[in-house]
Amino acid sequence: MILQKSLPEAQHGAPGLPGVSPCTPDDWLRVDDAYAAQMAYRAELLAQQTAFVLYQSDEALEASGQVLEQALAILPGLGFEVGAAQVTCPDGRCVPIDRTAPLHCLGHLVQEDICILQKRGQEHVLTAAVLCFPANWRLAEKVERPLTGIHDPVNEYDDNIARRVQRLFDGVRVGRPLWRFNKLRYADPDLHQPRRREVGEDMPFIRSERQCILRLPETDAVVFTIHSFVVRG
Repeated sequence: MILQKSLPEAQHGAPGLPGVSPCTPDDWLRVDDAYAAQMAYRAELLAQQTAFVLYQSDEALEASGQVLEQALAILPGLGFEVGAAQVTCPDGRCVPIDRTAPLHCLGHLVQEDICILQKRGQEHVLTAAVLCFPANWRLAEKVERPLTGIHDPVNEYDDNIARRVQRLFDGVRVGRPLWRFNKLRYADPDLHQPRRREVGEDMPFIRSERQCILRLPETDAVVFTIHSFVVRG
């Protein structure tokens, strides 16, 4: 069982949908008290269930590389030591910098799940992701699908919200990321939950995702990051 001691203060209230706020350019990555335990679990999933937690299209390889470079620039401020060939993490691990597999590398460095979406026609399409901690969805069912297709099973995701979310993805600017959060009760604290959430009276855990949206320069791709918190309710 991997739990944080508490939720960030900003995530104590009731989340809006899809209410968002601006954040600083380097605040899409965070390290918290569950870092070591979450990273050990991520490494296990990446080694044993690679096809289920990692997808990289050729189209998104350049954008994936940009995400890695931006992350490497931010990490020293979060307690990492970044060298020319490897990164020493806050939990003491040394992770080689592999620019040929940027999302796989990031999956071993940061707690955030990272999804890359690129504009095709009128919608953004999921073209790459490292998703170790899904909450009620499977990566294989969402890759190469547009935003409306990704959210198809979500009852609250009506045409009005779909238009608002697409406007967010269209409107986010380089260097000016946005963030929002969600919060739901769970019976099972497992971070890797591709199955549908069980709902009942005994729901002792709160799961909250801090989600950030940022635009990459040059490729113009949009990155959607998810930092997962689980606490006892």
